[in-house]
Amino acid sequence: MRIFYVIAFVVLGLVLLGAFRLGIAHVVTEDVEVSLNTDKDLEEALTNLEKQSWEAWKNRDGKFFEGFLSDDHVELSFGGPMNKATVVRSVGSPMCEVKSYEVERFKLTMFDADNAVLTYHAAQDTTCGGIPVPSPVWVSSLYLKRNGRWVNALYQQSQTKT
Repeated sequence: MRIFYVIAFVVLGLVLLGAFRLGIAHVVTEDVEVSLNTDKDLEEALTNLEKQSWEAWKNRDGKFFEGFLSDDHVELSFGGPMNKATVVRSVGSPMCEVKSYEVERFKLTMFDADNAVLTYHAAQDTTCGGIPVPSPVWVSSLYLKRNGRWVNALYQQSQTKT
């Protein structure tokens, strides 16, 4: 029986060590959970990038999206999936008019040192082809670190009531 406890203890130790090395471990102190994989500097940087993308969307700045999006970017819009070229072209066109927008409640989740998703709440007064864009939404925006810089690889909005 004693050997069972020794083996269980070793296995538990290896699992915990692996979790810390992968950056997915959490420390729980009373009712407060502190994630060990949160990088506040990165969260601020990606949040700023995301806000810049909304401003570029409002200003029809397709050129911004040429550098912001990965070459293999996928955007799941309410009209279906789009690739980078389609996003750049549609943002730069006069088809959509963004009158106003608000983005808030940003949260970064790190999967590893080179993969992160930024989730947040967004509301906008926008029409495309005269049709109102669904709002408010929850957004998931996946970033990948490639060649030393963060690029947006996946973007999706899910409509919500609040």
